[in-house]
Amino acid sequence: MEIKRQSSFKAPEKDLIWFENWAKEIEKSNGRTYQRISLQTSLGKTHVWGLNTADESLEALVIFPGARTSALFWDLDNGLQNLHHALRIYLVETNGLPNSSDGNTPDIKSLGYGEWATEVLDALQLETAFIAGASFGGLVCMKLGIVSPERVKAAFLLNPGCFQFFSFSPKNLYYNLLPIISTSEKNVRKFLDKAVFCKPVHQPSPQAEKAVIDYELFAISRYRDKTQKPYDMGKQLAQVEVDTYLLKADKDLLFPYKKDIQNARKWIKKLKDVVIFEHVGHGIETYAPALAYIGQKIKEYQQS
Repeated sequence: MEIKRQSSFKAPEKDLIWFENWAKEIEKSNGRTYQRISLQTSLGKTHVWGLNTADESLEALVIFPGARTSALFWDLDNGLQNLHHALRIYLVETNGLPNSSDGNTPDIKSLGYGEWATEVLDALQLETAFIAGASFGGLVCMKLGIVSPERVKAAFLLNPGCFQFFSFSPKNLYYNLLPIISTSEKNVRKFLDKAVFCKPVHQPSPQAEKAVIDYELFAISRYRDKTQKPYDMGKQLAQVEVDTYLLKADKDLLFPYKKDIQNARKWIKKLKDVVIFEHVGHGIETYAPALAYIGQKIKEYQQS
């Protein structure tokens, strides 16, 4: 696979220790330990956090995170318990994002991320799996759905970054660029309050919110981010041959929900359902009802 870009930490040894300690704080908060799985892929080392992986009788759910987030965001406040369904869960730290995986990335417009995701399934010895992705992770899911549709039982896209380009509305640009141009806890909080969460309906605990703030400050200040950003996959999406569920938040500034839904219905052949969550921001993977919906749909597959 051709490496298009390379992102990296400014001081890798020191920064990766910080990231590991941050993960341990989430483990302490949640009262559980994640299995640490290191895979070798075409993009270098790929790190995966595992839960219940030893029980092969359980269905597998593979999760891909959004840009400038960690896959562990999905389990803030024990969020994965909201699936209400016993699953083998694999939280993949996508290469090229601020995490413990290598920073190598393919061309975002190629099928490279789909090929890489297939390698991840191979390395995890998963013949088939349910997959879920938030924002950037939604694009990865669709790339996988093109490259290896036979491996995917169903794909759940949460405010995905593949049905339209990042919104250039003045409001969205202001809140997204603010913490980058002037990095401070105050500006990160403002970004989270206006773009990621939607209080009081979509609101993490104070402890989880602090974890997000700490991570954002770390990612912005310590990571040299060269990774290409999500884009409108357009007619390429017509090649996806997997059952697809679209979960949208009505307060998503980054990818406004009406256009996402319009393009999903235009391009996705096997679009099974569209759900709109009211008074929810872009960080929908931290919203309990969204995870409960995924768990219920997986259960329905097992019962059918």
